Amino acid sequence: MKWNWQQKNWPDFIYSGKALDEFERVFLVESSKLVGATAIINEEEGRKFTIDLMSEEALKSSKIEGEILDRDSVSSSLLRQLGFAPQYSDHRANDKEKGIAALMVDNYETFDQPLSHEMMFNWQSNIIAGSWRIQDIGKYRTSKEPMQVVSGYEGHYKVHFEAPPAVSVPKEMDAFIAWYNDSSPQGTNPISPLIRASIAHIYFVSIHPFEDGNGRIGRALSEKALAQSIGRPALVALSHAIEKNRKEYYKQLEQNNKELTIDLWMSFFSKTVLQAVNHAQKLVRFTVNKTRFFDNVQQQTNERQAKVLSRMVAAGMDGFVGGMSVKKYMKMTGAIERTAIRDIQALEKLGAFTKTGKGRGVRYWLNLGEEFETEKNKFLREQKSTKRLSGIPSESRHP
Repeated sequence: MKWNWQQKNWPDFIYSGKALDEFERVFLVESSKLVGATAIINEEEGRKFTIDLMSEEALKSSKIEGEILDRDSVSSSLLRQLGFAPQYSDHRANDKEKGIAALMVDNYETFDQPLSHEMMFNWQSNIIAGSWRIQDIGKYRTSKEPMQVVSGYEGHYKVHFEAPPAVSVPKEMDAFIAWYNDSSPQGTNPISPLIRASIAHIYFVSIHPFEDGNGRIGRALSEKALAQSIGRPALVALSHAIEKNRKEYYKQLEQNNKELTIDLWMSFFSKTVLQAVNHAQKLVRFTVNKTRFFDNVQQQTNERQAKVLSRMVAAGMDGFVGGMSVKKYMKMTGAIERTAIRDIQALEKLGAFTKTGKGRGVRYWLNLGEEFETEKNKFLREQKSTKRLSGIPSESRHP
């Protein structure tokens, strides 16, 4: 079997630019809306949006590779590295959390700078920090063993892809970097945003130049390309959108790694980018809503209530899983039942909480707007389904 890099005209990818015209148009419109939305929010809201988006991207990009990181540790590391927090504020973050945060910050601060070997060496050093099993850190792979993407178990492996041999990598990466910089908006041969970001990703991961970290760096390169196209850093939630479609993402990479024709990959990737832009737009609205939410209630809440509200907001845009109950409130705050009920009722009266259910099924939800009630709606659907399955009419379960 021949892989794409073994084809005669590698790396001249074949695609129909016309097929992406509508995607390109929508991307320019929606990304302009996103830039406009971030331009009119205040400095504090802008900082929160930046940290929230970068934290989520760091977590999702790592999760795609099977690594689960702590959100608070990643956020604290981002705050420190961006200069928004004291030097040692991220002491609880481990090497992987600090490393992915460092990649995000460098990509944020240098988005408009040309790509270089040194830039990617630095990224890889950061995200592989603390990995004892990796030999080649901060440099391209050197092993004579084939670099393969495999699944299965010993004796029954399936090879999904085999990258160029290590001896070819420096030359391949020279060509990749030259193409990447030449195709930028300031380059000698600029190409449209979605085409460039799509090719950058599949081109880079096809070379697979590093012993580890190729997926995270490949997504960072696409985000850098998109940021350059709109002239602003860190505004596209690409890893979030890819993680939601992770199986399809790997399927498309596999389907497009044997030939140079990549129309299917570019269509998938373009749709994913548009989902990422829409998610970032929603995150701007969430950031504004939660800031104004706290402005409205912070002077009227006690320490227990403030702690619970912060924990619920930290759950993100979908909402707090399962809603807040009296028992959960007691566990979070250490309050006795009577105090917990009084606190919750005060938050409901204040407009911070909305209430659903009756009796033991009562749950309370943050009042941030219908757009951010995914978990609430999911919970209500599950409750309704449970009542149907039990044969107990919902009207009579709690008489």
